[in-house]
Amino acid sequence: MHAGPRQTAVVVGNGAVGASIAYELSSRGFHVTRVGRENRPYAASLAAGAMLGCFGEVTTSLLASEHGRAKLDMDHRARRYWTEWDERLSQDSGDTRTLFSADGTFVLLNTMGSAPVDSGNYRAIEATLREYKEPYETVDPEDLDWLAPNDLSRSLRGMFLPGEHAVDSHRLLVKLDQALVKTGGKIVDAEALGVRVTNGRATGVELVGGEVLSADHVVVAAGAQSLTLLDQVAEARAQMPPMVSGYGVSALVETEDRALPSSVVRTPNRAFACGLHAVPRADGVLYLGATNIISEQPRRFAAVGDLQFLLGCAVDQLHTNLSESSLLSVQVGNRPVPADGFPLIGAAGAEGLWLATGTYRDGLHQSPLLARHIAALIEDGASEYDFLSSFSPVRAPLATGTREQVVTTTVEHMMATGYEYRWSVAPEWPPRIERHLRRFYAALVDELHPSFTPPAELVAAMTDGIRESLMRYYGAWSS
Repeated sequence: MHAGPRQTAVVVGNGAVGASIAYELSSRGFHVTRVGRENRPYAASLAAGAMLGCFGEVTTSLLASEHGRAKLDMDHRARRYWTEWDERLSQDSGDTRTLFSADGTFVLLNTMGSAPVDSGNYRAIEATLREYKEPYETVDPEDLDWLAPNDLSRSLRGMFLPGEHAVDSHRLLVKLDQALVKTGGKIVDAEALGVRVTNGRATGVELVGGEVLSADHVVVAAGAQSLTLLDQVAEARAQMPPMVSGYGVSALVETEDRALPSSVVRTPNRAFACGLHAVPRADGVLYLGATNIISEQPRRFAAVGDLQFLLGCAVDQLHTNLSESSLLSVQVGNRPVPADGFPLIGAAGAEGLWLATGTYRDGLHQSPLLARHIAALIEDGASEYDFLSSFSPVRAPLATGTREQVVTTTVEHMMATGYEYRWSVAPEWPPRIERHLRRFYAALVDELHPSFTPPAELVAAMTDGIRESLMRYYGAWSS
């Protein structure tokens, strides 16, 4: 049954996912109120490079499970909508400037990573491009006009992906705000305290100041903080993968000569993180990103060491003259990372309550698809994306691979971190370190649960708090 004009919806969250869902619902005739602080504290979208990466994001661990393959398919489908999304937002926002800021993507394999991670992921990208019959071309990194790395970290191989672009994330958020208002939606600059549920149905959202916004439907898309709003569906929440934050730092710089690459320039994804990347923006501004560190709680400010590492990598591996650039802005984002590594998309434990989070590094790229999906579920009770049902929020843990594969990935990425930080160790030490790490991580996951295994990122970042939340979640599915 289609929603009538009197249907109301409150969307909590104003990052790319929440803002896109609010706009899509408003476009379909819903009376939409979107809740979130205007300055978007903690949001991943503000700090995002906004690469529309599908194949450039492929890793060996992504391909190791059927759920990872489903996530890849999700990214592939999402990429198709961006031209239409750009046109719709230009029309509905009144701002005719395009969202696109980069034409294609160069993926470079340099000497700074490790063979299992960097080279393995580079080969995985190539293999997946061939599998999907996606056009790409091999390039010689020395032929790229803009690239000028330190000789000790020069790129050895490269490929150009003409179908992988990037958008200006700041412009995207502004246009989503404008389009929502012009299609009849309302923006409330406030922090949500929790979802209100009565007799098994979501009835609205309570704000920190005590005001309650009533609605027929509530969509929670508040990134890493989404699950904290679900106290009134505690039983369902206990059966959802808990989330941590993938805290990341990025920077905007103005190059000395204002010269920019015309395309995204990036490495494959690296140890527990996205690859090093440079994304051109307007007016001589270059985006440099990005770090990724698992944190129990979202972080608002950058650690000096993380910024130092990021900028040092950019100068060494991309262009030595970036050291003369002007630092315009340091950006911090918090990616929502579920305990099993996969999105939380769909019904959330009460009638009329929906969740759209847990997208990790892919939320902005997936936002047009997720907006269509959630809007279709609300409007019609069904969606064209049947495969997303495996990512329903109330679920048993999904596997990212076998336990042995997860342990191996954790060890490989920990070792790769050492190489990225230019550690200097005697040749006989890395094998010894690997053996000790393997024993340590194998024992760690064996103690957590007989069969459920968290993804490598959480294994490596294990704290008492993360361990306790995992064991509570596993316990909810072990009886």
